[in-house]
Amino acid sequence: MDYLSISSTMLYTAFILYLIATLFFGATIKEKKADNKKGVAGKIGISLTIIGFAAQIVYFITRWIASGHAPVSNLFEFMTFFGMGLVLAFIVIYFIYKLNILGLFALPIALIVIAYASMFPTEIAPLVPSLQSHWLYIHVTTVSLGEAILSISFVAGLIYLIRQIDQSKRSKRTTWLEVVLISLFIFVGFSVISTAFNLSGYSAEFEYSFNGETVTTNYHLPPIAGPNEGELLTGDRMNPLFEAPGWMQGVDAARKFNTLIWSVLTGLALYGLARLILRKRVGAAIQPFLKKAKPDLLDEIAYRAVAIGFPVFTLGGLIFASIWAQIAWDRFWGWDPKEVWALVTWFFYAAFLHLRLSRGWHGEKSAWLAVGGFAIIMFNLIAVNLVLAGLHSYA
Repeated sequence: MDYLSISSTMLYTAFILYLIATLFFGATIKEKKADNKKGVAGKIGISLTIIGFAAQIVYFITRWIASGHAPVSNLFEFMTFFGMGLVLAFIVIYFIYKLNILGLFALPIALIVIAYASMFPTEIAPLVPSLQSHWLYIHVTTVSLGEAILSISFVAGLIYLIRQIDQSKRSKRTTWLEVVLISLFIFVGFSVISTAFNLSGYSAEFEYSFNGETVTTNYHLPPIAGPNEGELLTGDRMNPLFEAPGWMQGVDAARKFNTLIWSVLTGLALYGLARLILRKRVGAAIQPFLKKAKPDLLDEIAYRAVAIGFPVFTLGGLIFASIWAQIAWDRFWGWDPKEVWALVTWFFYAAFLHLRLSRGWHGEKSAWLAVGGFAIIMFNLIAVNLVLAGLHSYA
């Protein structure tokens, strides 16, 4: 039995089901109440979401069988599991609060994450020695699930901000909110531009020196930023506009930096197109559809997601991580970029709970913190993995 083929099919099936479910959740905005328990569209939406989640579980199990280890060892597998955790967290929160509008935002975020994951190599490779441990399953799955639950607070916080901020006039609040939405366009831009050039079969090969050795790397996007002191071997391709900074010393760091540049440019282009079509800020265009959502309920969901996700992240990102680091590297802490940003994430959400419970930061302040926390999580998952070299650079 070709388990790898089944795995790929199930992941694609889950993606399509999540997309269709999003459309049904979108249809609920026409219902009289945002939490209408009798709404047919909402019931179909959550049913499709559960079926899609079941398909993604089949993906996870069959890929595990095909590889012989838990499929969380590279960036494709980790981000896919992160997307699955986000959907699971949404399903649980949905059955507690029955808030359909949450699905209209949570599922697209999960779709973006899964699409982002699919742009990385999907081939199964043997585990490097430091990953050949049962702590791979314990640490990585726990930290991913914790971050997924925390991401639901971002979803609720974002809906709260779009609904509550006055969009009739430009201000610092509307500007920052639009920056958040532009960031989501950049994620979409990564998937769009990567897919386009992958279908075209584009490839440019560079040779450069890394740690005293001559290595080669293949660019699958036109080289805006080439390797530091690198040489283009494929003469029929365009020359880089500039070299990546010398401090980017990780393997293929320049290629990853080039991908980041393309993602930003494509995302901005997509955002500009959306502005031309809508003829207003994206947040202002969405706001009228969120009037039925109850601000107090959104605020509560954002807080509850942090209250649940924070201890799970603490367990996986600090405690289990320290135990594994001690086993693998003979030290429980070492200032590796990934470790540092995991600690930054922990301190941020600890501050979130402190400000919420001790200082009374509710409503808009709490929503901004939820958005900021998600930005830190995504920086840790993307920038730290792709740009900053370290012991965790398995991407």
